[in-house]
Amino acid sequence: MITPILTRPRLASEADLTSAHTLLGCLIREVSAPDGQMWVDGGHLLLRLPHIGSLLRARLLRVSTVAAHRFAGAIQHQDAASGSWEDIDLQELAALVTAELTARTGEDNEEFAAQVLASRDSLADILDARPDVPARTITEPFAAFIDSEQSLIAGHPRHPAPKWRSGDAGKWRQYSPETRTAFPLHWLAVPENLVFEQSVGGGFDEHASTNRLLAKAAPDVPAGHKALPVHPWQHRLLSTDKGLGPVLSAAVADGTILDLGQTGLPFHPTASVRTLYQPETDVFLKTSLNVRITNCLRKNSVYELSGAVELTRLLREPLAEVAIMHPNFTLLEEPAARSAQLPESYGTPEQRLALLEGLGTIVRTGIAGWALPGQTVHLAASLTAAPDPAGTRTRLSDLADPADPRAWARQWWKRYVQLMVPPLLRLWAEHGVVLEPHLQNVLAVLGPDGMPLQILARDLEGTKLVGSRHTDVLAALPPEISGAVAYDEEQGWNRIAYCLFVNHLAEMAGALADLAPEPPGFENELWDILGGTVAETSTALGNPPRLRALLAGVPLPAKTNMLIRWQRRADKLAGYVAFPNPFGGALTEEQRRPSQKN
Repeated sequence: MITPILTRPRLASEADLTSAHTLLGCLIREVSAPDGQMWVDGGHLLLRLPHIGSLLRARLLRVSTVAAHRFAGAIQHQDAASGSWEDIDLQELAALVTAELTARTGEDNEEFAAQVLASRDSLADILDARPDVPARTITEPFAAFIDSEQSLIAGHPRHPAPKWRSGDAGKWRQYSPETRTAFPLHWLAVPENLVFEQSVGGGFDEHASTNRLLAKAAPDVPAGHKALPVHPWQHRLLSTDKGLGPVLSAAVADGTILDLGQTGLPFHPTASVRTLYQPETDVFLKTSLNVRITNCLRKNSVYELSGAVELTRLLREPLAEVAIMHPNFTLLEEPAARSAQLPESYGTPEQRLALLEGLGTIVRTGIAGWALPGQTVHLAASLTAAPDPAGTRTRLSDLADPADPRAWARQWWKRYVQLMVPPLLRLWAEHGVVLEPHLQNVLAVLGPDGMPLQILARDLEGTKLVGSRHTDVLAALPPEISGAVAYDEEQGWNRIAYCLFVNHLAEMAGALADLAPEPPGFENELWDILGGTVAETSTALGNPPRLRALLAGVPLPAKTNMLIRWQRRADKLAGYVAFPNPFGGALTEEQRRPSQKN
């Protein structure tokens, strides 16, 4: 048996306590709940770590239908000798989780606990450094939108190290969305014959409003050249890289590439860090950034630069068809990408490829056309985020009617799921298109009363085509693109079901249930409402087998964020565990009959 050495309990800081609750939530979802090692007793949730013989507990604020419980105070560990309970901090909890996962999997991971603690330290730095006011004053609806993008203080609620980042804190403070910053980009001028560009429906400069971004104060782009925007931190990272820096410097010194410097209109970092938004021009730029955030190095690979534009072109027809029935749902396009492709005289093929990807930028369309006067655009994740910088439990609680929060939440939820669930399932079932509608990939347009009016999905990096439904289309694409944008049937269902129901709606339902914790049971009511929407959508789609199974009670798939981090594997290789199906049994009488098609 592996027995970690526990130090004496100490009073946890806000960052430590928040991080401990998050890690405990990962343990519940991926290990304790699927293994049946969890139960409620006397106002506490108890978890057994069976492989090391340890018992944990946490005081419950609210019991969740789907085990997304709310906790209060420090997590406790039972002393094996005396049976007494002792408070433990994040370091001690991480040690216990490390020991359990080591014994469970037979694998060691000496990085895991360090990443968990580093994430806590980043959170503490954010809490300390976050200013009371943003760097720039801008008008609505852009001010509320940027505020929501820059409000994810604690990050992903079901990731063991949601604020783990490579690079030092000083650099992060300059470019982190949580510090409410804004900054101009670093611009290069690239000869037209060296420009790597993909676009649809107009060129890169048209989609990016390049002339407006550079502004009159910026140096002119010489004739025969095109402007290339680069994240200023990325430019510094590439310039100081031992392998790539000399190659880039040589191209600038020779005059092959012109360095225009950091100039032009300021951009605001959004929740993804590397995607930047310029409100005066209503332009998003998804830049490359060679830093690791949670699991991945955030750079634009060549297949992503080309794939985003190809998907924009391919999805226009199915999205237009879906919009006929669901006019208040859309996907923000990514119609252009640009980078620099140095000639063979500079560096090795590997170095030139690394610079092409490291300098690559994708344009995403803006939000201005989707919000009428009096309406606001919010990142979905900001509505459920805790701790909430507004000082309340969540931003949903700021919007709610204090006189009758339950009635308000019920109406809000009905509108929200009707706006989002039918079009997403229709795209999957009828068109073989799998969007990735997790909390950071959905924007909600809200009216003056806070009620949902429209849903804007985004980020084509996670958007896929079901291969069996798009054989000819995929065959016509270059292999590196077709391989990157295709899912098989199982992959497609797991991704849409996880992102929509588990990552997104489970967290939103929990935040709404928090508005009316007494009497208990409101979360069940919300899931019943969602089950009705799924049943109606299933009927309209001809009762696809997977929706029929879902409505019959088959568990949902939950992505294993903690276990994939433990295994140190690529995020795309993450597995799934069974997640409680909160609306099983919602089949209508018609849906209960055996299908004639299957």
